[in-house]
Amino acid sequence: MIDKICLYLTNKIRKEMPEIDNERAEIINYGLQNIIGEIPKIFIMLGIAYLLGVFKLALISFFIMLPYRTFSGGFHLKTHIGCIIATSIMYCLPAFLGKYLILEKPIKLILILASWIFGIIMIKLYAPADTENVPILRKKERKQKQILSYITLTIALGIAAIINNNVMANIIIFGYLIQTCSITRFAYKITNNKYGYEVYNT
Repeated sequence: MIDKICLYLTNKIRKEMPEIDNERAEIINYGLQNIIGEIPKIFIMLGIAYLLGVFKLALISFFIMLPYRTFSGGFHLKTHIGCIIATSIMYCLPAFLGKYLILEKPIKLILILASWIFGIIMIKLYAPADTENVPILRKKERKQKQILSYITLTIALGIAAIINNNVMANIIIFGYLIQTCSITRFAYKITNNKYGYEVYNT
């Protein structure tokens, strides 16, 4: 259903703008699928969160992780079912762990440090992690997003280290760790994704 809607809108756009070629139309169609497809995914994710008893925390998790995901990128699954499952795991799991897992301060600080080191290395190697459908090819844009990824990761984990709210700290730690994992080559391999800049710069 979503595919048909997006194809209809893409064809409408092409009719209004005949200069759009097939390659550009594919990118537009993919972008529309991401935008329109996000709406039901978020509602389903929130429904699952409600059943797990972490509705508000999953919503908080979504907004806490949004800046880091925007800058660092990450894989996209090719089916709507896959996207729904991945989205639910990405936002419900940190909320669930945030609510039910209690970390002693030394363990929490070690986990924050490990997450930060891992994140810095993965950002250096892969961020912004684009896809072949929506590549980020301009060097200036790639550099800006990489720098913002460093900054966002560092600020968020710094906040997690100093706040006394165990639930919020856990959401940040596990949410940002999951997001960092989503940009890695291993994650791209198991989800059958390719980095866009590698595809188009070869």
